[in-house]
Amino acid sequence: MSDILDRYHHIADGFSARAAAVPPNDERWEAAAPCAGWTARDVVRHLIEANGIFFGLVDHDPGEPTCSIDDDPGGAWEESRAAMESALGDASVADRKFDGMLGRTVWAESIDRFLTDDALVHTWDLARAVGLDEQLDPGDVHRMYEELTGCDQAMQDAMRRPDVYGPPIELPPGGTEQDRLLAFTGRDPR
Repeated sequence: MSDILDRYHHIADGFSARAAAVPPNDERWEAAAPCAGWTARDVVRHLIEANGIFFGLVDHDPGEPTCSIDDDPGGAWEESRAAMESALGDASVADRKFDGMLGRTVWAESIDRFLTDDALVHTWDLARAVGLDEQLDPGDVHRMYEELTGCDQAMQDAMRRPDVYGPPIELPPGGTEQDRLLAFTGRDPR
């Protein structure tokens, strides 16, 4: 499980760097994000709520947060991230099994498959919304792009639900792998 925790930690670092660069009362938290109808604050809210949903899948109580997303989005994210990393580092939580949309699965493997990739793409969303560095780690981009494009049709269809990824965006030839990943997830990197 250390690979899963390491991967989550590395990708969460990228999101944290962007969130920490925007002070709590900065108006950029209300800037429109690439996700339709979302603000930069909503991107953070989504990741925190997703963590909560996954904690609930295995009845794990990460404790009560002390930071509010509305008052301090970056601080609220750091608390949620720390709770996730703590759970991933605890085999009594990480190794739990639950019945999910892909059948019986290990909790940490689901975090790796869904939340880690979600944090990567939403790092770009947050950066785009608040005007920060949009460059994602090329190795992370490559891994995620290969995983997503290698999925079977049932998984591809599941990814296209309105609450996951939108339809892919057509790009002109010659874009970067990051551009292709973003376009695959329904984002226009141009």
